[in-house]
Amino acid sequence: MKKAVLKLADGSEYEGYSFGYEKSVAGELVFYTAMTGYPESLTDPSYCGQILIPTYPMIGNYGVPSDEVENGVSKFFESDKIQCTALIISNYSNKYSHYDSKRSLGTWLKEWQIPGIYGIDTRALTKKLREHGSMLGKIIFDDADIPFYDPNKDNLVAKVSTSAISTYGSGKYKVLMVDCGMKNNILRCLLKHDVTIKRVPWDYDFTTEDYDGLFISNGPGDPAQCTATIQHIQKALEQDRPIMGICLGNQLLAIASGAKTYKLKYGHRSHNQPVKQPNSHKCFITSQNHGFAIDDATIPADWETLFVNLNDGTNEGIRHRTKPFFSTQFHPEASSGPVDTESLFAEFFKNMVDYRK
Repeated sequence: MKKAVLKLADGSEYEGYSFGYEKSVAGELVFYTAMTGYPESLTDPSYCGQILIPTYPMIGNYGVPSDEVENGVSKFFESDKIQCTALIISNYSNKYSHYDSKRSLGTWLKEWQIPGIYGIDTRALTKKLREHGSMLGKIIFDDADIPFYDPNKDNLVAKVSTSAISTYGSGKYKVLMVDCGMKNNILRCLLKHDVTIKRVPWDYDFTTEDYDGLFISNGPGDPAQCTATIQHIQKALEQDRPIMGICLGNQLLAIASGAKTYKLKYGHRSHNQPVKQPNSHKCFITSQNHGFAIDDATIPADWETLFVNLNDGTNEGIRHRTKPFFSTQFHPEASSGPVDTESLFAEFFKNMVDYRK
């Protein structure tokens, strides 16, 4: 039970015990309120550079699944490694039980050299972050102090995006997937349809490619860092080929169309975010993980708000008024979380079918 110290940028300190890899690290502290799904959350590239704080009090009780692969995609994880900088929890369960589990959470963290500490009052820590907003922090072992680190100043997308071009499926309709830090379940959801997916790096120039639909994935950090992607999307908007975006993809599509984005106080990271379609009674419970949002007041006249967050009124998606372009701030692919909005992938597929007619 080796001790570690969590230091925050406001000077406050919390003492805990290690159950992961023991090295000093720094990043942005964020909390998420989901009760399950830590293997999926820890491998979500959108958490790159962040120290993750689950609010659920007991973590680790169902272990971690295997590295099994299906159709070239991990069966259980959202990327090929743990993406967050560290994990802070209240109570750690070193005994685990689940039919898919192959190892403990602590063992898995050590495999990827990711620190994990428990014994922290995560309720008090979360209340501080809600009042102050997302805050820089660092975990110190053996008095090996390090500087604070603000990941939002770096191009995190360049760190997590694929470096090679890959192909998935053998369907009739061609999807050009811009990987800005893509979750694997986006691939799984799209492959349920008659598609072939070409996955390309975040800054790849796809403007001369032959495709039926453009997909812009989720990813970490400030969307303003992705200038190359935005420029390519602007060229795609001049055409009529269907476009769909998720999370960061929603923000990039908005910026390319002429709108602006801003940083939220502490972001949306949970499985229970309610969204509503304007001028309707249609509401959905969604999975979310983002720290930036679109400024509704800056959306151009030929676009409209597609979804609104019922907790704070922030934008949760946009749609072009005449062309087959739309995007969502939440995650319709979930994993983990509710699948209320998975039908949006079918809508994107239908747009491609209609485009080819």
